Amino acid sequence: MRRIVVVLISALAGLVLTAAPALASAGGGGSPHFQFADNSVSGTGTLTASFKEVGLGTGVSSVVISLNADATALYQCFNNGGNHPKAGNKETVQAHLQTSGTFPVSNGNTAGSLSAGPAGPGSFGCPSGQTLFLQSVTYSHTIVSDAFGHSIDASPDPISSGTLHVPA
Repeated sequence: MRRIVVVLISALAGLVLTAAPALASAGGGGSPHFQFADNSVSGTGTLTASFKEVGLGTGVSSVVISLNADATALYQCFNNGGNHPKAGNKETVQAHLQTSGTFPVSNGNTAGSLSAGPAGPGSFGCPSGQTLFLQSVTYSHTIVSDAFGHSIDASPDPISSGTLHVPA
């Protein structure tokens, strides 16, 4: 009986020692979590989320990080005199944006930024003699996540550009 208990304990110890490195290489070695994810919008309407993730363990050399966001963009036509016609030549476009990148891990940590957007005008265009401009963009539901299933809501959320007036 004592021999069976010793064999079972030895087998269990061997299983634990074998599984620990495998968990570490799968992002489970430490306590993986994002310390922050901060949003900003450029003067061209591009969303950038800067982040830092820690606790990835020493067995991880790189990690795939993804950015997901819902975007609402307002496009409007302007004539060559710089005025927008009262005819309502404008279009609001909504899209879900997703991008990802592979980031190096050093001492169990990674940091970087991902950019996406703005949502394109789709099939909306201007009549002859007018030019299409991106007037504003708003991003919401911005989430930064890793390949191991850890995620963080980036802030501020929602975030808007204000008035842009960028040729499309």
